[in-house]
Amino acid sequence: MDTQLLVNGAHKLGVNINDTMAAQFSAYTELLLKWNETMNLTTITDPDDIVIKHYLDSLTCLKAVKFRKGDIVADVGTGAGFPGVPLAIVRPDVKVVLIDATRKRLSFLEEVINTISNLAEEGNAPNIEILQARAEDAGRMPEHREHYNIVVARAVAEMRILVEYCLPLVKLGGVFVAMKGPQVEGELALARPGIGTLGGGRPEIVELTLPGTDIQRSLIVIKKIKPTPEQFPRHGSKIAQKPL
Repeated sequence: MDTQLLVNGAHKLGVNINDTMAAQFSAYTELLLKWNETMNLTTITDPDDIVIKHYLDSLTCLKAVKFRKGDIVADVGTGAGFPGVPLAIVRPDVKVVLIDATRKRLSFLEEVINTISNLAEEGNAPNIEILQARAEDAGRMPEHREHYNIVVARAVAEMRILVEYCLPLVKLGGVFVAMKGPQVEGELALARPGIGTLGGGRPEIVELTLPGTDIQRSLIVIKKIKPTPEQFPRHGSKIAQKPL
């Protein structure tokens, strides 16, 4: 992995990568490529592309919202750990809960967490937990419903579906960040009625370009202004068949 590419790119996003963090990202890359040989974690296998399209892309969340010390963050549909693990590496002062329904992916993430924690300075290890659950099931669990200051999701589903997965997890006054590509206005327009129904406020779109590239990203930020009604989230099949 090109450490300088990571350091310079992160700097452009306002994030400082120290030597310990760089070592953690390098170990993460090695594990990602190793596990990817036997299971489908990512189609991106060039180390430089991993830095740009996975790590720096994940860190764009820090440009969209302010992460405060002690915040509890949920990464819904985390997959191979994006954006949750990179966020936890650079912000060990927040707690990140990785939510995914697939046991194999979570086994990979358990090894990642153990490895990067062993590389951390004493008392400054990433604060990461794992929850094996579907997002809609997590949103009905009392210990997770309206529990998180920040909920993030990357490449999980279209907005009408995604908001029902994620907004029930956001506490009142917290925010949901949907990581999307360019030209999201049409998709967002269809989701606006559901956003209001689920307790979300007016969405804000943060547009940026990944450092050193012409890759456009849009981050949709939705503040939770009202509690989510009890009947939401619905079961996954209903969400997919009849989005709000």
